Amino acid sequence: MLSVLRNRTYRRLFSAQVVALIGTGLLTVALGLLAFDLAGSNAGAVMGTALTIKMLAYVGFAPVINALVARLPKKPVLIAADLVRAAMALCLPFITEAWQIYVVIFLLQSASATFTPAFQSLIPTVLKKERDYTHALSLSRLAYDMEALVSPAAAALLLTLVSYNNLFLGTVLGFLFSAGMVAATALPRISADTGAAGSLWHRTTLGARIFWKNRRLRSLLALNLVVAAPTALVLVNSVVYVRDVLHRAEADLALALACFGVGSMIVAITAPRVLERFGDRAVMLTGAALIPVALAVATAVTFLASPEVGWWLLLGLWFLLGASNSTILTPSSRLLRDASTEATRPYVFTAQFSLSHACYILAYPLAGWLGAAAGLGWAAAALTVLAILGSTGAFLSWPRHTVTDAGDPVTKDHEGAKR
Repeated sequence: MLSVLRNRTYRRLFSAQVVALIGTGLLTVALGLLAFDLAGSNAGAVMGTALTIKMLAYVGFAPVINALVARLPKKPVLIAADLVRAAMALCLPFITEAWQIYVVIFLLQSASATFTPAFQSLIPTVLKKERDYTHALSLSRLAYDMEALVSPAAAALLLTLVSYNNLFLGTVLGFLFSAGMVAATALPRISADTGAAGSLWHRTTLGARIFWKNRRLRSLLALNLVVAAPTALVLVNSVVYVRDVLHRAEADLALALACFGVGSMIVAITAPRVLERFGDRAVMLTGAALIPVALAVATAVTFLASPEVGWWLLLGLWFLLGASNSTILTPSSRLLRDASTEATRPYVFTAQFSLSHACYILAYPLAGWLGAAAGLGWAAAALTVLAILGSTGAFLSWPRHTVTDAGDPVTKDHEGAKR
């Protein structure tokens, strides 16, 4: 997997991604502490609103801004987005009112909604060989999982030395480093194509229309729903499971979240070999089949299990959910690459970025608001139903045979010889 780093262009882009991810992780910790300073016991409401604004920026703003910058060279777009993110992060230590957080977060996440799809759509052009691209996807998934483990630990260590406001400076440096690495990298030119022509409305909706016409991408849309259900349960309600349901110590929360991350990392490491042997469909739909089962067991644990037995079941379930999520997330960009040309690729990646986050707008309230109003068990049950619906849609949408359907723009198949 690390052999792909021999490519100088990708190595620099990956370094930019990793450092920016760590900076974003520090931002998450510092933002929570800032919210508590400003709102005290209402900090949860402030954070909830900020996260909702983040998702709305991702869902509503990403397609529009991508359409506006589609005809511009990639390098200045990426650098400008990083500089805007750095500027917004630099504003956070000086905030004195909650509404100011909302404005800054909207601008920062809008810049992220510009940067991330453009960055992701660039990688297939840098790494044209399928094997290299698959390794890059695994490495990227591993980086996201490692960030989830490393950033909180790094933040905890830094907070013993400096105040939380200084963590925002780490975020600023991360985005500036990312901008510098992009500026120092010779990026490939994207050829012009009719896919990038047309009105603003045509370009804004192009990615969604490609999704609708392509059966594999329609299946991916359903799979986004499957992934959102366990992610919402783990991120929103792990603390409730650990502290309230199972009566464990605070430190056990980190262990539960680590099990989710470790499961994802193991799959990311093994993904290239597994995908080469079994193909995208078998691997991704296996995850889609496992997630509803694991969520159903989690629901039963919530209602029935004793604290002693439930703790070990929870760790095993979180590991399984992390692994199953990764079987879907790691290969997903291969489908996006094959459903697009160089010119339409930014639109397809932007559509995936936007549509996948739209699923979280549905899943997060089910996990948080329903859990608070009706109980954790009912929230887990609702998320199980959500995952079942998504899994059913994925199985029905994805064609079993390797021959492409009429109107399906997939140009080559990743299905393995063995099924």
